[in-house]
Amino acid sequence: MKSLMKYLKDYKKECVLSPLFKLLEATFELFVPLVMAAVIDKGIGHADKPYIVKMCLVLIALGIIGLVCSITAQFFAAKAAVGFATKLRHSLFGHIQSLSFSEIDTLGTSTLITRMTSDVNQVQNGVNLVLRLLLRSPFVVVGAMVMAFTIDVKAALIFVVAIPLLCIVVFAIMFVSIPLYKKVQAGLDRVLLGTRENLTGVRVIRAFNKEKDEVERFNESNAALTKIQMYVGRISALMNPITYIIINGGIVALIYVGAIRVDSGAISQGQVVALVNYMSQILVEVVKVANLIISCTKALASANRIESIFDVKASVCDKTEVMLGDNSSEYAVEFNNVYLKYKDAGEDALSNIDFKVKRGETVGIIGGTGCGKSSIVNLIPRFYDATGGEVKVNGVNVKDQPVEKLRDIVGMVMQKAVLFKGTIRDNMKWGNENATDAEIYEALDISQSREFVEQKPDKLDEMIEQGGKNLSGGQKQRLTIARALVKKPQILILDDSASALDFATDAKLRKAIASMEGKMTVFIVSQRTSSIQHADKIVVLDDGQIVMIGTHEELLEKCEEYREIHYSQISKDEKGGK
Repeated sequence: MKSLMKYLKDYKKECVLSPLFKLLEATFELFVPLVMAAVIDKGIGHADKPYIVKMCLVLIALGIIGLVCSITAQFFAAKAAVGFATKLRHSLFGHIQSLSFSEIDTLGTSTLITRMTSDVNQVQNGVNLVLRLLLRSPFVVVGAMVMAFTIDVKAALIFVVAIPLLCIVVFAIMFVSIPLYKKVQAGLDRVLLGTRENLTGVRVIRAFNKEKDEVERFNESNAALTKIQMYVGRISALMNPITYIIINGGIVALIYVGAIRVDSGAISQGQVVALVNYMSQILVEVVKVANLIISCTKALASANRIESIFDVKASVCDKTEVMLGDNSSEYAVEFNNVYLKYKDAGEDALSNIDFKVKRGETVGIIGGTGCGKSSIVNLIPRFYDATGGEVKVNGVNVKDQPVEKLRDIVGMVMQKAVLFKGTIRDNMKWGNENATDAEIYEALDISQSREFVEQKPDKLDEMIEQGGKNLSGGQKQRLTIARALVKKPQILILDDSASALDFATDAKLRKAIASMEGKMTVFIVSQRTSSIQHADKIVVLDDGQIVMIGTHEELLEKCEEYREIHYSQISKDEKGGK
């Protein structure tokens, strides 16, 4: 939590004023029982109506002043807490953006979202409560006891007995409940996980007719959550009756002792009422302190989870002082004896990858599922860093290049087509925010997207829903290819990005890319030999290693793995054509 306190440094004034105004409110609150005692003893006792009216006005003034102080304190506390959370969230988001795919894969997307949302909100609530109650509640408890002793020492001794008993009960229940609340949170996580899986996989569930099974699974996790919630609820429910028994017992004792003291003339009736009021104030504040500690415990747990994200260091270190190559190298991309091992993996994902790609060449990469095709191309823009050997772009090791400038010259089209909520034009400008409509349409032409875009009522201004839900899989893939082409990169990477396209559209796409002026260096990762057969060279992978590199004809003649892939697809096509 200490490392997160730096986000409060711009709110020092608010962090001082909020507790200060709460202390002022508490001070005025402590005077209320004394005023009431005066009303009873002097006003009612002597039937002095003007005095009663005057004291009632004093009570109203104390109430108004206390309300103003409370509102002011809440304003400063809220300003500090919200500002703290805003800065924390910005910093956390920026840190997550700096992480490589390796760290994001390890942490998990859902975990990062939870840290950004519920954990930050929990810490924000903790900061708010601490600023408002950390000083106020102990001040009222101590102040009420002090005021009780100023009224009558013997009667105030009841406070000395009741308050420790009250604290023991409250804190015992609290310490038993806190671990159980953590179990409740874990149970809630399981329920939410099941719900998320069902909502995202609803089509699969219905396709396999598994609705009843999923309902039963959800009911089981929900029943477990309900059971632990009821258990902790029963324990927490003990707090109010036990504390009220102690307080009411204390009040009964106060009234008994007070009556005796009144009969002896030591104190007045009004002072007895004041003592009872102070006892009630202490009850309220002790319960507040218990709730504050529970909230702070939750906030600290959330803060520790957030700190654990900040503690994760990016494996991709940006060396901004080194500039990119000057394009004088003969090769656009070089893999020199490259190895890659993912974090916590048992084996290397890539081993001894060694080949060079000249400028303007088209390279196909093919192999079985999980053989490392995507891993190779992900090394070029430094989504991952090689654990052995080196990857060069324009003759310079990618580890010695500024990440931002490196990625500026690389156009990447991922396996999963991702579009963002906004217009088609907005999505196309991700790679080049200054792109003209003419440049966008040129990219749409090459990616074979123009036809369906122009069929849309608003054309480039057509809104794309979140995740591109209003587009087909093939349309999304073509638009992501167009988005990369608008960028006009030196190196274009198509990572199995045409899998949803039919063979005719795929062929047109490849022909259009090949005919572009100022030819790019193109990497095509594909499961289809038809998509890469016209490449200048084809890299065949098996189990993270290069089996052979050559042209389509050379591989058909000499490479058994490539030949198997090719003829299995040809035979399937032939069967489909009959």
